[in-house]
Amino acid sequence: MASSPSPAPAAAPTNPKIAKIITRLQSKITPGMPFEAQYEAAQETRLVAARYTKSQNYTAAIDILSSVSQSLLKTGPTGGGSGGDLAILLVDVYKQAGLKVDATSKGRVLTCLRLFDPAEPNRKKFVKDVVEWSKKYSDYPAGDPELHHVIGSMLAEEKESLDEAERHLILGTTKDSPPVLAQLEYEWYKQDETHTAPLYCARAVLPYLLMANLKAATTCYKVFTSQLAAENPSLAVQDVGETKIFPSLPLMNFLGLLIVAVQKGNNPEVFRQLKGKYMPTIKEATDGVWDTALELIGEMYFGIQRPRQSNPLFDMMGSFLGMPGGGGGSGGRPMARRVEAAPAAEGLD
Repeated sequence: MASSPSPAPAAAPTNPKIAKIITRLQSKITPGMPFEAQYEAAQETRLVAARYTKSQNYTAAIDILSSVSQSLLKTGPTGGGSGGDLAILLVDVYKQAGLKVDATSKGRVLTCLRLFDPAEPNRKKFVKDVVEWSKKYSDYPAGDPELHHVIGSMLAEEKESLDEAERHLILGTTKDSPPVLAQLEYEWYKQDETHTAPLYCARAVLPYLLMANLKAATTCYKVFTSQLAAENPSLAVQDVGETKIFPSLPLMNFLGLLIVAVQKGNNPEVFRQLKGKYMPTIKEATDGVWDTALELIGEMYFGIQRPRQSNPLFDMMGSFLGMPGGGGGSGGRPMARRVEAAPAAEGLD
């Protein structure tokens, strides 16, 4: 897996009084200390931070919670509970302070995140709270892309929560996210039958197209198919331009040709012909799972209006992908955003 970018280091407290308080609290934390001592250190830290939060000295509270939570998390799994509690409280203070997402604020939470033991139950809530904070206090309605990327990359490396890793990498539109997602899907696919490869590739390609991120979709397709061809020498493959054609994998060919059609611009007849040719295979292999995504892609890129009846599956997909919610069209279905030209998502150039 590709390594995730390192966060900016958290700034040391500039207030000598706060620095002294932090030093005193950290002096009580040692590796291997019993749980009771960890709990007491965390509770004392909570009380001190609460005093500063109440007086709206959020900078002091944040410095204290950030430093002590990291010290507790560094003690290993035994300190994860108490350290995790303080890390969650840190994000709560971020929200109370209305703290914007920037390099420093991200640096603190990403440092805490990397110190969590993967098995620590508090980590899941911490991740959820961090994402919710970044949705409200960044310029990205789905949450800060770098935060999503780091979370997704970490989960992908651990290979325990692949669907969660997938979701974060789709929402993380950094230039490093598509190769990590493609590799994740490929590793996931290798546990399945050879003919299922297009279904796993589509889990990256279709959501990125729905996010109006053609460049990311193209990168995922290229990474996935290149590895598929390299690791399966008996699999017939032909290179047609930059697209690989697999005679035995028609749905993989559909994905590649779909990307080419989007790249070439608004030609609804090309999309209709492509969809018509492959629809029997699509229906047989996917049992309708792709239908709504393809309807939306047809409207976004080719101006083909989709039916307006209510569709709970679409609502679920829209929510999953962080797209605008219901109420934009009749029947409560969100309106598709028309893509006039093949887009390159910010941060991918």
